[in-house]
Amino acid sequence: MPAALDHITVDTPMGANLVADGATFRVWAPNAHAVHVCREFHSFQPDDTNLLTRDALGHWRGFVPGVRDRHRYRFWVVGPGGAGFKRDPYARELATPFPSDGIVRKPDFPWHEIGYQTPRFPDFVIYQLHVGAFFTPNLPRKAGTFLDVARKIPHLAALGVTAVQLLPIQEFQTTFSTGYNGTDYFSPEMDFAVQDPDLAPYVAQVNGLLEAKGLRRYQTEDLSGEMNQLKALVDLCHIHGLAVLLDVVYNHAGGDFGDESIYFLDRQAGQHDDPPNFGNSLYFGWNEHAGGRVFDFAKPDVRDFLIQNAKFFLEEYRVDGFRYDQVSVIDHDGAPHGWRFCQDLTATVRHLRPGALHHAEYWGVNPYVVKPVAEGGAGFDTTLTDGLRIAIRRVIASASVPGEHPLDMSGLARSLWPEGFAEHWRFVQGPENHDLVLRDDREPREQRIARLGDPSNPRSWFARSRARVATGIGLTAPGIPMLFMGQEFLEDKQWSDNIDLHPELLLYWQGLDDGDKQMHDHLRFTRELVGLRWHFPGLRGGGFRVVHVHDANRVLAFHRWVEGVGHDVLVVAHLATTHRFGYRIGFPGGGEWREVFNSDVYEAWVNPDVAGNGGRVVAQAEPLHGFGHSVALVLPANAILAFAR
Repeated sequence: MPAALDHITVDTPMGANLVADGATFRVWAPNAHAVHVCREFHSFQPDDTNLLTRDALGHWRGFVPGVRDRHRYRFWVVGPGGAGFKRDPYARELATPFPSDGIVRKPDFPWHEIGYQTPRFPDFVIYQLHVGAFFTPNLPRKAGTFLDVARKIPHLAALGVTAVQLLPIQEFQTTFSTGYNGTDYFSPEMDFAVQDPDLAPYVAQVNGLLEAKGLRRYQTEDLSGEMNQLKALVDLCHIHGLAVLLDVVYNHAGGDFGDESIYFLDRQAGQHDDPPNFGNSLYFGWNEHAGGRVFDFAKPDVRDFLIQNAKFFLEEYRVDGFRYDQVSVIDHDGAPHGWRFCQDLTATVRHLRPGALHHAEYWGVNPYVVKPVAEGGAGFDTTLTDGLRIAIRRVIASASVPGEHPLDMSGLARSLWPEGFAEHWRFVQGPENHDLVLRDDREPREQRIARLGDPSNPRSWFARSRARVATGIGLTAPGIPMLFMGQEFLEDKQWSDNIDLHPELLLYWQGLDDGDKQMHDHLRFTRELVGLRWHFPGLRGGGFRVVHVHDANRVLAFHRWVEGVGHDVLVVAHLATTHRFGYRIGFPGGGEWREVFNSDVYEAWVNPDVAGNGGRVVAQAEPLHGFGHSVALVLPANAILAFAR
């Protein structure tokens, strides 16, 4: 007799879901001849009692009494191409090692209801990190974990960033990964979890963070398993004023699938042909990307799988938004259905959580990605742009070549506001990111900003001062700024997810712990520059104008303000290696202006030989650069300045 249909309705969710006296199970396998849900308490044996019932749309469902939290299960799928176990694509958690059982989990978590609100989009300052490589105190036994990231939350909160963007955390089957080859979309990566026998010191440390805020402690069982540890990370971030963004890969899955994965889930024929008959793989089509398979966006159940995944993390994990990997692949390789999928995705999640951020990676840059669906756009909120990144890195690299030759400051000026975007917060910009400075043994990638500023010595004055200018432009230019892990304390090495092969590329936290003066000075610089954005709303406003640019003098000045209000800020970047005196620049108003930021102060902070303007200037009625007033400034060598009233 097949499994009962108690509690089964048209609204029964996919996967395994606990109800009062057991659990419902539902899986899409339209071409399967039979699907069983096999549990550990029955030795994972398929029989008539655990056979699910197929509906007209190819969903197999049933109710199993007696199922409890943390019980294990697998699907046994019989199809035209054979029979065997399959993992539930909707499994909330998996058991180690691979090939894994699904684990039935209740979604409850003891959240601290503090009333956290996701920031307004113009208020985002994003910090991008990889969980496994960010902080790794347990090497060589274990890479970084969700709770290791949690231990560094005070560092991130003090830095002043408003959002932590995690590289993909969905389960992947390789030992190491940047995260872009995920296979199990509802299950957090098992290697990012602290195992139960090792939990005690972590419980004590995260409870110390809670006690410092006067909040209720976690119990040890609250932090058992990767699902709860990721939820705890989100909870702790919110408590410390940090949003959490997940990097999700909805263009493709895999490469490394394995026989029990989502790949050929209903076991159609052709999986083991050479080449495989990808048209029978159910969730995927014929296109390949990054070693994996592009989703088949023509199928409603595939589109729904991905949309439900986004809803799942918004609802059950309370994340604040997503970075969507390579939306351009969805559009191009998923044509003609990919763009419509993006529209359906953004419309659904925006209805669910209007304040969440939906950030698209799309190459080449396409402003229609962030236009409303009603105007034919994809409906995302923001998109990644590369113009400013390329321009900053170009001028920093060029400046490192000896001689005071002209720099392309004009190109840098043109890149500050990408063409085609109406609002200043629609684009995300920064001089470093995970792709750019990854150590790739197959093809050379780019260097960190400090090493770009002086390839011969990334700790020289040239490197440090140019790194300050690069980060300074990124944090004062229009757009949402993004920092990559380690950038805030002058990390000068590339990074690697493969910490066994490249342990020398781990972030140099030890330098901070040991009081490395140059690292601490750069951290102070970054922290106070991020703080400048909060003290001066003009740096978050939509008003923008390039005031002055001079390639030969290596000078760029731009004006930021809040439209209709004011809050004027004038930013001046100077990349010559000697000071300039009496350099006149137009100012947007007369009278006294404060010199509110001078990066030269942070050279051996507090720099006893600082060059600058003494903290204040007076704009005189000498018209210049389209303004009625101007100031003869002192421009320190390799420095960025900001003036406000």
